[in-house]
Amino acid sequence: MREAPQPHGGSDPQVLDRTGYEVAFDEHFAGSELDPERWVAHYLPHWTTPERSAARFDLLGGALRLRIDADQPAWRVEDGEMRVANLQTGTFSGPVGSHVGQHRHRPDLQVRTAQPTRRLYTPSAGLVEAVLRASADPTCMLAFWLVGFEEGSGEDSGEICVAELYGHAVEPGRSRVRMGVKAHHDPRLHDDVEDVTLALDTGDWHSYAAEWTAGSVRFFVDDRLVRTVHQRIDYPLQLMVDLFEFPEDSDRDPASYPKWGEVAAVRGYRPARAT
Repeated sequence: MREAPQPHGGSDPQVLDRTGYEVAFDEHFAGSELDPERWVAHYLPHWTTPERSAARFDLLGGALRLRIDADQPAWRVEDGEMRVANLQTGTFSGPVGSHVGQHRHRPDLQVRTAQPTRRLYTPSAGLVEAVLRASADPTCMLAFWLVGFEEGSGEDSGEICVAELYGHAVEPGRSRVRMGVKAHHDPRLHDDVEDVTLALDTGDWHSYAAEWTAGSVRFFVDDRLVRTVHQRIDYPLQLMVDLFEFPEDSDRDPASYPKWGEVAAVRGYRPARAT
């Protein structure tokens, strides 16, 4: 298993330099249970019901395996057959029946399961990285995001898409990795997302990172700079790691399950305090 990158510095601007940061969040999934002070094991639970939002996963003694099972219900009936296993580092919503909640992907959404305000890890600047391994199943995507926490304003909804690893985007010796910024409901942003072709197999362990400052977001794979987006996101964001299945129809062959994606480590850094 690939180890999480260790802090180091250097003068090459194309190489990730962690010397200006200190670790604020460090997860290696070594225990027998998830830490409830770090993770909520549901996907946007306010828009649906607990049995549909709950993550299915295994802890493998140093890695997390997110899992989609044959008997897993769709996340929301209104969104078709999509299924998801997700961990996130915060929750916030309005009361049941309201339209107030994070990551509103449809204008007609209403809260079904009200959520307390939980800010487990909600940085507004810094650096995050995860070590991921995705399957080549063409119906699946393994993702690593930062999305607006939105408690103060529904406009604070932008997303840093650190990496989306689609099973259909893997070819021999190369893969396409989707990364960039998504505006959602933030009028100060615009969508700037690109499928970057890299000489690697996303079915192997690789590290994916994003560093965001007042004026830009820089994206790294295995500590090498691969993309820069010149936009500003300076409000609290929650971290999400998730496995999606996008089946073509409701007919499911139990023999093709479980479907999976794995996470070996997640680390977050804040700017180092001056001494």
